Amino acid sequence: MPRCPWCLGDPLYIDYHDCEWGVPVADDARQFEFLVLESAQAGLSWLTVLRKRENYRRAYVGFDPARVARFTPRTVERLLDDPGIIRNRQKIEASINNARRFLEVRREFGSFSQYLWSFVGHRPVANNWRTLKQIPPQTELSRGISTDLVKRGFRFIGPTIVYAHLQATGLVNDHLASCPRRREIIRNYGQLRIR
Repeated sequence: MPRCPWCLGDPLYIDYHDCEWGVPVADDARQFEFLVLESAQAGLSWLTVLRKRENYRRAYVGFDPARVARFTPRTVERLLDDPGIIRNRQKIEASINNARRFLEVRREFGSFSQYLWSFVGHRPVANNWRTLKQIPPQTELSRGISTDLVKRGFRFIGPTIVYAHLQATGLVNDHLASCPRRREIIRNYGQLRIR
């Protein structure tokens, strides 16, 4: 299969590309998982994060934002000692802060997904890139969402992280035009209205 070239060379990457990347996510737990992981990835490769994902699921209690929001300074110290995750104090503290902000957004909009999907009219955006070089690291959409999230008190959530989040959770389909997954996702989810 002619996959997007960024995933080639590692079975974990290929599996992520083939089964998960770009598939629309409406579940708040999954949205929160990707927020934590995308923020943790800043400055590192996504493959590094994927290799630590199961450890993150354990350390972040299944990515339950209500439980993460209750993490204490003692929890932060425990996480800093956990070799299974990326041990960066700023990223860990931001993830706890973001869990609290996530819950505030959920209370205001009914769900975080509802809030996020409203930026794209509740339908996935399908781009038609031919090469990896054409895919931007951020867009006007990701800048707007990032600005709104920062105003709401989120941290470690710039426009590049937000764009990676949009790609991962299927708000934006950035599989290359030559990749069969692009067509599969459009066929299966293109007309789906995410609520």
